[in-house]
Amino acid sequence: MPELLALAAALAFGLVHFLSGLLARRADSYGVAATGQIGGTVLVAVVALAGTPFDGQLPLAAAPHVSAVALGWGALSGVGTGIGVAYLYRGLATGQISVVVPLSDVAAVALPVLFGVALLGDRPGLAAWLGIALAAPALWLVSRHPATGGSTPGAPGAGRTASGTRYGLLAGVGFAVQFLAISRIDPAAGLWPILLARLAAAVTIWPMARAAGADLRIPRRLVAPAALVGALGSVAIVLYLAATRAQLLAVATVLAALYPAVPVLLAIAVLGERPTRAQVAGLLTTATAIGLIALT
Repeated sequence: MPELLALAAALAFGLVHFLSGLLARRADSYGVAATGQIGGTVLVAVVALAGTPFDGQLPLAAAPHVSAVALGWGALSGVGTGIGVAYLYRGLATGQISVVVPLSDVAAVALPVLFGVALLGDRPGLAAWLGIALAAPALWLVSRHPATGGSTPGAPGAGRTASGTRYGLLAGVGFAVQFLAISRIDPAAGLWPILLARLAAAVTIWPMARAAGADLRIPRRLVAPAALVGALGSVAIVLYLAATRAQLLAVATVLAALYPAVPVLLAIAVLGERPTRAQVAGLLTTATAIGLIALT
């Protein structure tokens, strides 16, 4: 089922961002992002070179026609990925996981859905529209946190959350570009555009790190974990790509972009973050939105 592919992508994206957030608090966030892209590139390169068929719905078969257009979309998606992960990991290193990740999702959901409806002729059904309509308030509710409002200026939580919020929203713009560009890739190109995307993401992060004064180096003990998390990110991207080829872009994007529930729940269970009533309401609204969209 296409919905299951999108939800699997959401689970993978959620795990990637939670684990990356933990790593970004122990090393330079740009270095974690760059190392992750390298790990993801290696995984995609191995599968693309092997050209092994896997499932008719997944783009893991040999590529019969690799066009320049498909590679161009892949490169553009990589630029979006690079911008998204660089800003997201920066935000996770300076802010609250339960706030930054959902905020990054606002633009990532809104822009591709508007694009799909306005320019691609997507026409979701009534239940899907209701689910899409619920997604925005769900994300807003999940994003609410005591530190985001009413904090005393100069208090420890005030500046920290404000910084994370800004980076989260900038990351959302990058992820919106990633989602949009991936959806335009020709299936005949196989995984080669995704391989180019991972390379483009790594290249995009480098000047951003230089501008921020980072050197991209992380402790040796964290190199393997960061690379593995990046490989999981590649899996998430492939799952999302498969989902967009099997159903409407608007529906696939919203389902996949409901991933913030994963790191929020993990932050509660693992890090001991205490959810507010608004966040609990947001998680319940998120579950309702998934159910409605899945009815399409």
